Amino acid sequence: MAKQRKVIITCAVTGAIHTPSMSPHLPVTPEEIAEAGIAAAEAGASILHLHARDPDNGKPTQDPAMFERFLPRIKDACDAVINLTTGGSPHMTVEERMRPAMEFKPELASMNMGSINFGLFPMLDRYASLEHQWEREHLENSRDLVFKNTFADIEKAMTLGAENGTRFECECYDIGHLYSLRNLLDRGVIGGRVFVQSVFGILGGIGPHPEDVIHMRRTADRLFGDAYEWSVLGAGSSQMRIAAQAAAMGGHVRVGLEDSLWLGPGKLAETNASQVAKVREILEGLSFEVATPDEARQMLGLKGADQVGF
Repeated sequence: MAKQRKVIITCAVTGAIHTPSMSPHLPVTPEEIAEAGIAAAEAGASILHLHARDPDNGKPTQDPAMFERFLPRIKDACDAVINLTTGGSPHMTVEERMRPAMEFKPELASMNMGSINFGLFPMLDRYASLEHQWEREHLENSRDLVFKNTFADIEKAMTLGAENGTRFECECYDIGHLYSLRNLLDRGVIGGRVFVQSVFGILGGIGPHPEDVIHMRRTADRLFGDAYEWSVLGAGSSQMRIAAQAAAMGGHVRVGLEDSLWLGPGKLAETNASQVAKVREILEGLSFEVATPDEARQMLGLKGADQVGF
């Protein structure tokens, strides 16, 4: 009898794209982020992708002191793999973005595989009022924003992370990012089994059409063969549809309020755990088993929770 394939669920709890005025359920304070992460792990997420925010206004921050207020609590309460952002915010330098990963030495950290236009400004048409001035500036400024991830930036981040045993979730927003990752592998900047996170539906990157998902998978297969793990995230309304398609194609999935504020048409997700539960139902309906944190560690070749710095 064929061995059952295990699917990794990642939950991206709060991110740096959405702003507090968009949903009352977006985790902002360290306490809210901790509670949301723990509940998502209990619902079936084996990886938690974490950002931090200023608890007073919800603005994204890479201040390690803010991460320190929720990381130990999450680690004590569950065994999920902690994946810290090095994306932070498109408005930060790579040195700012790397601070939490360098301080806390996580098992896994995210790293974007190239510079892209990162258009958030269409969301201005959906919200008549925003509570904080920074929210409007955050969205409006994306009209003239390149999210900078040069080869030098990526090499610097990966070299620093490797010194701490941190492996990377390689975020690919377009086909060219896969080729950049192949180049990094060929030059020995990154090694081992690669974890590719394909991002669909951000303005400036590849779209969320089913053919885009197929094109990304087919290209990754050609470039990496069977020496990689593939996961997907769909922004906004494409979240669950792309998750279902990718799972059927042999992929892993990511959900969470970083990627979509919604649970269904016109219905805000009240918790990250509700999105985890929904995608888990989809996966189990397709006869897939959800990977445990330790199974995810084995698949991705991670160093283990006892080797982190928090």
